[in-house]
Amino acid sequence: MDEHRSNSGRGEGQREADGDAAIEAAAQALRRGELVILPTETVYGLAGDAANPQAVAAIFEAKGRPSFNPLISHVADLAAAERIARFDERARALARTFWPGPLTLVLPIAEDTAVSDLARAGLDTVAVRVPAHSTARALLARFGGPVVAPSANRSGRPSPTTYADAMEETGDKVGASLDGGPCEVGLESTVVALLDVPRLLRPGAVTRAELEAVIGPLAEAEVDAKRSPGRLARHYSPKAPVRLNATHAEPGEAFLAFGPGQHRWNLSPSGDLREAAARLFAYLREADRTDPVAIAVAPIPFEGLGEAINDRLKRAAGFVG
Repeated sequence: MDEHRSNSGRGEGQREADGDAAIEAAAQALRRGELVILPTETVYGLAGDAANPQAVAAIFEAKGRPSFNPLISHVADLAAAERIARFDERARALARTFWPGPLTLVLPIAEDTAVSDLARAGLDTVAVRVPAHSTARALLARFGGPVVAPSANRSGRPSPTTYADAMEETGDKVGASLDGGPCEVGLESTVVALLDVPRLLRPGAVTRAELEAVIGPLAEAEVDAKRSPGRLARHYSPKAPVRLNATHAEPGEAFLAFGPGQHRWNLSPSGDLREAAARLFAYLREADRTDPVAIAVAPIPFEGLGEAINDRLKRAAGFVG
């Protein structure tokens, strides 16, 4: 897949040139304080210069996002992360194991961190990750500084996992956009705070078991939930109400199935949680476009990646947890 899209029918050299030009145009937009649609392996992001309070404010405005909700700073590598956050051995162990990838670490800020107060929601901590998507990494390397990139949806809506959905949500707010194809993971990153005891603030594709294999037991999020993105009680929500643990659709409802059976929106006929995660937001959006009276969702197992899927579904339905 060509991650910097260009018109079909041209040679490899032309596509590479177009890709490099698109990355440079996006980097220049960031330097001007403009916003950029950015693909990552998790979801599409609405990116801005983390050091520029005006750019960060523009993200909040475009998303309609509460200013107390901190943003994740994306950087090109561990060395760049250590310029904005203070790492201990636990943080380095997680970074060495899971970066680049869908893991965000919440850490104390470095003394001269470039990340603005507004991006950190006034906290003395910063959320940071190194994404795995080659387009995102190319832009971060070209730009040379931290980039905040919350999901490119209006606040509370399902996160976009395709370029078309990202452009539909916030494309009119950006100075440049990068099409990286469908997102491989389809769920926002796992978030872990390493401030005292390690805490799992948001489950994601890097599972609790994988994290605990590296640094030991994780405490729950209760104390530090405000430090993580995506922790509002109602989040990732379509316009239609969401009904969980449904065995079938009531009249007028759309149904998101899981497991064997012929259904228009089956998260995974084979019961594969990774496939279900990758399809979740896209299917919520597709079902919502049919204007159902509600969206009924089949039960999803809680083990492994199912913890993250159920977390997003509970928030889509408006439940705290």
